[in-house]
Amino acid sequence: MSADPAFWNNIAESYAAKPVDDPAAFDRKIAIMKSHMRPDHVVLDVGCGTGSLALRLADTGAQLHGLDISPEMIRIARGKAEAQGVDNVTFHVGPFDDSFTVFPDESLDGVCACSILHLVEDRDDALARIHRLLKPGGFFISSNVCLGGSWVPYGPVLAVMRWLGKAPMVKRVSRETAVAEAEAAGFVDVALPDVGAKETVVFMVAWKPPHRM
Repeated sequence: MSADPAFWNNIAESYAAKPVDDPAAFDRKIAIMKSHMRPDHVVLDVGCGTGSLALRLADTGAQLHGLDISPEMIRIARGKAEAQGVDNVTFHVGPFDDSFTVFPDESLDGVCACSILHLVEDRDDALARIHRLLKPGGFFISSNVCLGGSWVPYGPVLAVMRWLGKAPMVKRVSRETAVAEAEAAGFVDVALPDVGAKETVVFMVAWKPPHRM
């Protein structure tokens, strides 16, 4: 995604106040994520926004880390964590690139990337980075907009909204491409569980292969 956090800083307050679009689908996603998490796990939430996902996962007992490029988003996330008395979630400001050195390779048990990959300029690089950070056998869970293949003319609409400063750059990707890119990055057992979300939303669960014996 863009290295300029200005757009996200400007919408942080309204973003935080906006209710979840599909609470039932979100709850089902949360349940699946929690089913793969243990108290001894360390999990990174890439593009964490105002921390809603990470804070919902906190009761697993895992050590959770949220990363977002927007200082305003992280300010709100930290305030929410403090207000909720959550002490096992740490929020970081910065881009998800070579400058993010909080974790060495093969140190994470899981990575979540929700509502973010369709905003990334180089998805191949982001997926490769996620794969490197995960321990062998670690899980990767994503939920992202996949507009490729849709009959709705999203391209012109998004272009106008972006020109007006109302939307970021959104990459149009099909669900088939999303799966293929994950597999090309080295992930296996890629699955798209049906959580009852909109057809333009793809929820994915994948794994980094374990060490060979």
